[in-house]
Amino acid sequence: MSSKQKKLNRPDTAAPGETPGILFVVSSPSGGGKGTLVQRVLKQGNLSYSVSYTTRAPRNGEVEGREYFFVTPEEFDAMVTAGEFLEWAHVHGKLYGTSREQVFRDVREGRDIILEVDVQGAKSVRELVTDSVSIFILPPSIEILRQRLVARGTDSPEELELRLKNAPAELKHYKEFDYVIINDEVERAAGQLSCIIEAERAGRARQEPAIKQVVESFS
Repeated sequence: MSSKQKKLNRPDTAAPGETPGILFVVSSPSGGGKGTLVQRVLKQGNLSYSVSYTTRAPRNGEVEGREYFFVTPEEFDAMVTAGEFLEWAHVHGKLYGTSREQVFRDVREGRDIILEVDVQGAKSVRELVTDSVSIFILPPSIEILRQRLVARGTDSPEELELRLKNAPAELKHYKEFDYVIINDEVERAAGQLSCIIEAERAGRARQEPAIKQVVESFS
């Protein structure tokens, strides 16, 4: 697997007196459950979702523009050439990319946004947006990972074995992330993800403009 990205500048900060949004980057091996956990926290509202582009075919139940934007390899290459991706990568034989415009716009306008990517993409985003918050979803065992991939029923036997073969190398990257959630029980893991998001929002540095306004009101 290889990863490609075009070097980009950090998005402009929010207007004076306003707090820029937070970029949450969630990653895991394929089948680790990141998509399920992200969907749980999105239902709580007050969080944007970065819809990635991919050249793979839609799975059962997936909707264009909701899970992914499904494009041809030719369309994807054109977007790469135009510099439209914050990051893009070859993953399990398919292409995946993150919209530069959506992520930077939401952060600049003060909206928190969550991005669901593979470990290659997460590394690229951390390098480009250094104050992003990275979260690794860790499956509890290789046996459970296999069970989840089989139950998903979306991969050919060859694709399934490729994902399982790549998982150990992907797991080694957990040390690069700010947080690690062991996804052994969905409700508990989703609760942890929600807590991480709320804790980051409550950070002093991120709230500094609002804090100053409050403090000044006591003068």
